[in-house]
Amino acid sequence: MYYVITALILVVSVLLILVVLVQNSKGGGLAANFAGGQQVMGVRRTTDFLEKATWTLAVAVLLLSFAAVAFMTPGDATNEDSLLRDKVENAGSPMTAPFEEE
Repeated sequence: MYYVITALILVVSVLLILVVLVQNSKGGGLAANFAGGQQVMGVRRTTDFLEKATWTLAVAVLLLSFAAVAFMTPGDATNEDSLLRDKVENAGSPMTAPFEEE
């Protein structure tokens, strides 16, 4: 299930990138191409749609991320934590000398 959610996060992220790139920070972007007054979907409606799509996709990425963490099993995580734990457990105490006195 974790891998399915991860794939969904990637798809939603790509869609979010595309929606953001279509927008223009100065109010142009895709909405500027529909400047005519006879369109079914006017300039204002296009801007509203893109804004709602951005927020919806952003919330979807957030919720899918939480779901991915909830479905993550210890086997899905990297072994860095266990390697670090082994190094700490096998390391000598800073108070002991690395060699014995003769």
